[in-house]
Amino acid sequence: MKNNQSTVQKILKSQTGFSLIELMIVIGILGLLIGLVGPKLIASFDRAKVGTTQVQMKQLVSTMKSYRLDCGNYPTTDQGLESLIKKSSTGADCKNYAPGGYVDKKLPKDAWDQDFLYNSDGNTFEIKSLGADKKEGGVDFNADIIVGDQD
Repeated sequence: MKNNQSTVQKILKSQTGFSLIELMIVIGILGLLIGLVGPKLIASFDRAKVGTTQVQMKQLVSTMKSYRLDCGNYPTTDQGLESLIKKSSTGADCKNYAPGGYVDKKLPKDAWDQDFLYNSDGNTFEIKSLGADKKEGGVDFNADIIVGDQD
């Protein structure tokens, strides 16, 4: 028993930890790596959100064109994008409205979890996302993303 205890004590005494200087060097290197990689990683996330929003908007444009083929016009601003889910009771009557609607149960949101803004006179339309800042205007990733019937 005594022999086992002395062996354990020898092992524990022979183990050494990191010095304060070694720890500071490692922390400094990690800080440097985070400083170099972090902004690029965040920018790639922002680019991905813009790309995701653009894809969703292009799908909405395609859906709007299907609606127009069936109904003869686009939903007006008053009818809104909700008319893609269920037939609107306002505006022009759509005799060939798809029985299940054009979008499943709920409208998509942009990558920042905001509703798309919709404006239409029935002949043309514009769908807009306000971007990362959720405000009109902006630059880079905060810029508004706009698509219309010409897209």
